[in-house]
Amino acid sequence: MSGLKGRDITDTERITQLGLAPSDDHNQTLVHNVNPPAWTNPEPSGRYHVVVIGAGTAGLISAAFAAGAGARVALVERHLMGGDCLNVGCVPSKSLIRSSRVFSELRNAAVLGWHIPEGAKVDFAQVMRRMRAVRAQISAHDSAWRYRDQKGIDVYLGSACFTGSDTLKVAGKTLHFKKAVIATGARAAIPPIEGLADAGFLTNATIFNLTACPKRLAVIGGGPIGTELAQAFNRLGAEVTLFEAGPQLLGKEDPEAAAIIQNVMRDEGVQLVLGCQLQRIETTDTGKVLHYQVDGSVDKISVDAIFVGTGRTPNVEGLGLEAAGVRYTQDGIITTDDLRTTNAKIYTAGDVALPWKFTHAAEEAARMAVQNALFPGRRTLGTLTMPWCTYTDPEIAHVGIHEDEARKQGVEVDTFVHRWSDVDRAITDGDDEGFVKIYAKKGTDQILGGTIVARHAGEMISELTLAIVGKIGLKKLASVIHPYPTQADAIRRAAFAYNMTRVTPFAKKLLGLWLRFTG
Repeated sequence: MSGLKGRDITDTERITQLGLAPSDDHNQTLVHNVNPPAWTNPEPSGRYHVVVIGAGTAGLISAAFAAGAGARVALVERHLMGGDCLNVGCVPSKSLIRSSRVFSELRNAAVLGWHIPEGAKVDFAQVMRRMRAVRAQISAHDSAWRYRDQKGIDVYLGSACFTGSDTLKVAGKTLHFKKAVIATGARAAIPPIEGLADAGFLTNATIFNLTACPKRLAVIGGGPIGTELAQAFNRLGAEVTLFEAGPQLLGKEDPEAAAIIQNVMRDEGVQLVLGCQLQRIETTDTGKVLHYQVDGSVDKISVDAIFVGTGRTPNVEGLGLEAAGVRYTQDGIITTDDLRTTNAKIYTAGDVALPWKFTHAAEEAARMAVQNALFPGRRTLGTLTMPWCTYTDPEIAHVGIHEDEARKQGVEVDTFVHRWSDVDRAITDGDDEGFVKIYAKKGTDQILGGTIVARHAGEMISELTLAIVGKIGLKKLASVIHPYPTQADAIRRAAFAYNMTRVTPFAKKLLGLWLRFTG
């Protein structure tokens, strides 16, 4: 976007060209921070220690970490600094989800002693206005100004293209580097469904531009993105139908956890079409008609808008990777476990290469890539313990291994479960659906993984992550005192279940004899 200098076009035209809408004060603030209209690229001189391509999470962390270590750093961004997470991902989606969760509170208000006036309804325009305000506020953290003026990084706005093994061009300027980090991220993958392009559709890159809620919304894809936004838009007033090719939502999650989310969404009015094959989409005067098949039966549904959330495609086009000797496939840039590409001077971080498409994974990989590029010693992806969370209501958070994965790997596990229906704080809060599951190596207290289903599961999973990383077993975890009453106390109680397995019938018999003798 180096051609958008803001002198020959209006603010509205500029915001539109950047793929944003509407042209309000919030989006103008956002653009001022993440693609300033009057930005002048620096004049390169000498060789940079590190050049980072892409200013999303992985790129920003790579550049800041390298500059903080004393390296001379250039950071290149072709679109919006902050990447997907700030502009069209984590920040706007979680803002939207926060507003939608008010629906859940209002739905149960009468049980909790509150009477909501008839006719109360969501102000969707205000929901989106707040989202844009939150995004604009946070954008200051990722701004071009901050990275230039506070971190001492040369920020270039424009498309980068490698011209050799240690050079690249951006906006007509040639940058020489000792090391480089490619952090160009990924974009929405579009399924090859007949008629989809003609019908028009939304992705994460466009759905946050809405100012009015679609009356009828089809969501294609039952992974984290599709499931989160299907629930949120349903709560905000849309009639949502979610299409998923697999037999359950959130196919990578514990089946019992996914079943809880499915039941909640159905109870709230989301129509789930699982195990389906979308055949074609027809555009009519009354809407977009999706033709699909389930178990041999053909059906159709008419909607006003379609959201596609069927995975991610790495951004590798136009980078001149061939000129740099960097190999890639449709799944992303090929790297070793220490994030080196086939050019030993060039590393990667984030969604363009990682199997984990999470902001926190991109952040950790960025530090790893820079550390490996600049300093002796090698950190590898295989050493990471990666938690994740899907921000439905309730949330599903997971770390480590699942039971199914353990079986496939030939690892026997013991599973310890504590349900919210037996947690006092969960009962008083009215959030008593869900559980804590801890997977331990069979016959030991070694924690291999865990799954939590709860309204704030993402805030709780780090205790299990710490236990795995710190090699803290169930025996020690059971001794950690938690405040009463808290929902997180369920983690300790699940660990208690392991302690009870150590009380064998023989041990009980010995204890009985001891008590009889000492009594």
